[in-house]
Amino acid sequence: MRTRRGGATTLALPWPVWVPAVVGFGLIAVPVAGLVLRTNWADFGALITTPAALDALWLSLQTGLVSTALCLLLGTPLALVLARSDLPGLAVLRSIVLLPLVLPPVVGGLTLLFLLGRTGPIGQLLDAWFGITVPFSTEAVVLAQTFVAMPFLVVSLEGALRTAGERYEVVAATLGAPPLTALRRVTLPVVLPGLVSGSVLAFARALGEFGATIAFAGNLQGTTQTLPLLIYIQSQNDLDGAVAMSLVLVVVAVLVIVATRTRDVSGVR
Repeated sequence: MRTRRGGATTLALPWPVWVPAVVGFGLIAVPVAGLVLRTNWADFGALITTPAALDALWLSLQTGLVSTALCLLLGTPLALVLARSDLPGLAVLRSIVLLPLVLPPVVGGLTLLFLLGRTGPIGQLLDAWFGITVPFSTEAVVLAQTFVAMPFLVVSLEGALRTAGERYEVVAATLGAPPLTALRRVTLPVVLPGLVSGSVLAFARALGEFGATIAFAGNLQGTTQTLPLLIYIQSQNDLDGAVAMSLVLVVVAVLVIVATRTRDVSGVR
């Protein structure tokens, strides 16, 4: 037992917990430290400001933001259905929604390619009716990122909705608020931290997406070559450049993690 400032008493962790905890932390931190040590700091600025690097970074940021907006537009109602509805087969529906979390990303890219490619059922119609070809375009990057990132928002928001419960919506309904008004003025403000956290995580996942993008969108500089794809190419012929761009992604990831730290309902971090 130990006492913190302010008089709050908490239980001390047993010592056997610390050893695997330290090993687990090292398993994550040591490779990142190795990346920092391997970085060519003398040429770091030049390595991350090459035309290819700037194109890839700009494209990653653009497509990541668009993908996050799509995740919000589609994932928010989906999380509400999973958390608040009583549809039959809801467990199966949830499993399908979370499937991109466990599928290899390249499999997700292939499923999109088989569906929206020129020989796919939807791709054939898009090509014949509108002359639209989705694969190997910037739009394909956005779709691939949205496919892999949306479950992160759905999981975060559904968890927030279940934690908040339905008592506030019940009170609003008792006072005569229509369902849409209760959703807009009660439900969404209550779960706003979870919505923001899920959005940031979805953006981070979109920014780091590789497998689905290369399978569905290809690797064309300025069109589909995002930062992870550029790192993959550079790792084969320009290791210093690959390490430098990898460090950029690590920094972005750290900033995202810091941004998602929010206070819980008790106000304790």
